[in-house]
Amino acid sequence: MILLTSRGMAAIPFLSSLLGDRVRFVRGGALDADGVAGWGVKRSGLRAREQAERSGLPALYLEDGFLRSFGTGDRFPPLSVVVDDAGIYYDATHPSGLEKLLNSGTDILDGMADDVAIARRTILENGLSKYNHAPALAPSLLRPDDRGRVLVVDQTFGDLSISLGGARAKSFMEMLEAARAENPDATIYVKTHPEVSSGRKGGHFGSLSDDELTIVIRDAVNPLSLIEQMDRVYVVSSTMGFEALLAGKPVTCFGLPWYACWGATDDRLPCPRRQARRSVEELFAAAYVHYPRYLDPVTRQRGTIFDCIDWLARQRATDERLHGTDGKGRMICVGFRRWKQANLSPLLALNPGRTIFVKDAGAARALHPRAGDHLVWWGSEAPLGVAELATESGAGTMRMEDGFIRSVGLGSDLIAPLSLVLDKRGIYFDPRQPSELEDILAEGAFSEEELTQAQEVRRLIVERGLTKYNLEPRSPANWPSGGRPVILVPGQVEDDASIRFGCSDIRTNAGLLHAAREAAPGAFIVYKPHPDVMSGNRKGKLDLDQARQWADHIESGLSVISCIEACDEVHTMTSLTGFDALLRGKRVVTYGEPFYAGWGLTTDRSRGGAAQGRRKRRLTLDELVAGTLLRYPLYWDPVLKGYTRCEAVLNRITEQRDALEQAGKLDKLRLGFVRRQWRKARILAKAWLARQ
Repeated sequence: MILLTSRGMAAIPFLSSLLGDRVRFVRGGALDADGVAGWGVKRSGLRAREQAERSGLPALYLEDGFLRSFGTGDRFPPLSVVVDDAGIYYDATHPSGLEKLLNSGTDILDGMADDVAIARRTILENGLSKYNHAPALAPSLLRPDDRGRVLVVDQTFGDLSISLGGARAKSFMEMLEAARAENPDATIYVKTHPEVSSGRKGGHFGSLSDDELTIVIRDAVNPLSLIEQMDRVYVVSSTMGFEALLAGKPVTCFGLPWYACWGATDDRLPCPRRQARRSVEELFAAAYVHYPRYLDPVTRQRGTIFDCIDWLARQRATDERLHGTDGKGRMICVGFRRWKQANLSPLLALNPGRTIFVKDAGAARALHPRAGDHLVWWGSEAPLGVAELATESGAGTMRMEDGFIRSVGLGSDLIAPLSLVLDKRGIYFDPRQPSELEDILAEGAFSEEELTQAQEVRRLIVERGLTKYNLEPRSPANWPSGGRPVILVPGQVEDDASIRFGCSDIRTNAGLLHAAREAAPGAFIVYKPHPDVMSGNRKGKLDLDQARQWADHIESGLSVISCIEACDEVHTMTSLTGFDALLRGKRVVTYGEPFYAGWGLTTDRSRGGAAQGRRKRRLTLDELVAGTLLRYPLYWDPVLKGYTRCEAVLNRITEQRDALEQAGKLDKLRLGFVRRQWRKARILAKAWLARQ
């Protein structure tokens, strides 16, 4: 066990995974433990050292890693921490574990040179930094006629890396004067710290103004996008200096950051302890690979730098997709109920203020939407006046729906989703026009890596018995089929848009059962009513006596997965059950135009549908899975507060479902009308209070 000296550290998600040991906050007295940990050389770090000395335990000093999260620590937990038993990297008054590693004779690149090169290149390609919420540098901030560009980096007052790095407040003005003197023809770009721009803290160049050869950039910008435009970089102790080294820029240091005095920088302060000469690649390997601990967001166990890179790149790419490369595009969501707003708001904007919910098109118009914004609605058909507003304003449009692997619990019971689809062209269940999913499936070139990932996702779904809602018991079916072929007919919500828009001849559960019986008169037909219909939330309940005209058995207890596993084939209008059955190698007969039909994997009975003329490509099952489950949806991690991979959501749903099953609580999510209405009321009350 590691003892922690602050409550804030104890609140860091999965810190025990990062440290490889259990953690516990303790005030004062010693317990049986492996060490005492504090945060850097702040109060908790000093307390850790004192408590460790009293207890005869090792002291550990923790800090954020150099690749941390999308946004700042007040909103996003860290994906990496450094753990140092000697000091901390920004304290140059005595050696840290990082300095000892660099000063040793260790071959830092031994056995990992290729991986280090890939990691460095990927970081640069994606513009990744410690925090990654700032947009790329706007070209308008640069003067087009510069004869040279030099970056001078400010820091906040009181930054410990300044005083512990041998510098002082006047070092910043000395740095600026040197930059001007040494680069007389260049424009000096001074970058203030984002917390100075926001007014939360003060900086060293607060009174500095633009002049003929000086530009002060106060806006938050992505560090590497700024560094790329510079010829030279001056820092006191900022990590931006090392990011400039990664980008191949010459760097001058007026303090003693961890990367100074190893031969890679122009150093204005000496550090006689640092005797070794290290390349930028070795500095990078030491600080970004050896020194930190990374979390794998999929497993929530210790991971690698590549897990962190993948996560951060995903956040950046998704945020740009939703809000544009400048980060200023708004999601104006029209006609969403309050409970849905509460569930969806975190998923739609990593930067606050970029998602706005309004009642109708009139309220949306009052926000003056413009190009770069998106008008968003639920389902296929736009609320009245929204399509016209999009045309007039130049704003884009997006349709929204739940993802295919959604939650443990029904959306109609107000359970928050772990996946969404956002579609700029159409929506997957409406075949009247192409959707982004259809485009992906019709035109996408899938890599071997994606197809391998698709195989793994399919394996996890099948082995764990997962589907969209994951509510029902998974006991084996024991139907008296008498050796006859078993056909599963899944009931649907009859006013569902996929039926209204994707079915012609057969549009009801009764009609589907009748057609299945006509297609297979000697089969054992099992009818499985839809859970939303059975719960009373949606329309489509079929009188059981009527159903028995064509069905041999009506299954209301077992999960749809148990039913699929026990059947030989599935007959459906447009149900997602058909897709679940394809994942499990079953024959699927469709009577409508679901998203998975028309690609050569199903037997399609519908004729003359809108999508049939468009879907000409023949897909493998892995290609269908890659397009449908990997590329199309967004997956959300509510603890790490970010967009994640499909496998991560499969893990979270499995953990939650299994825990509820073991505690005997899974049935409470789907049974008991009064209990479910009370849970809904609590969710609605929480959503209402959140808006006050």
